[in-house]
Amino acid sequence: MSKYTLNGTRRKQKRTSGFRARMRTKNGRKVIQARRNKGRKRLAV
Repeated sequence: MSKYTLNGTRRKQKRTSGFRARMRTKNGRKVIQARRNKGRKRLAV
């Protein structure tokens, strides 16, 4: 049986697009703020 073509690791996902990763940079904080303003239920992954 062949494997799926699209794979990723949870750790990598959290490190690059998790909440704490977003808060670390100025632009990341902008992303969180924009998602708050829009009313997103999930702010980050």
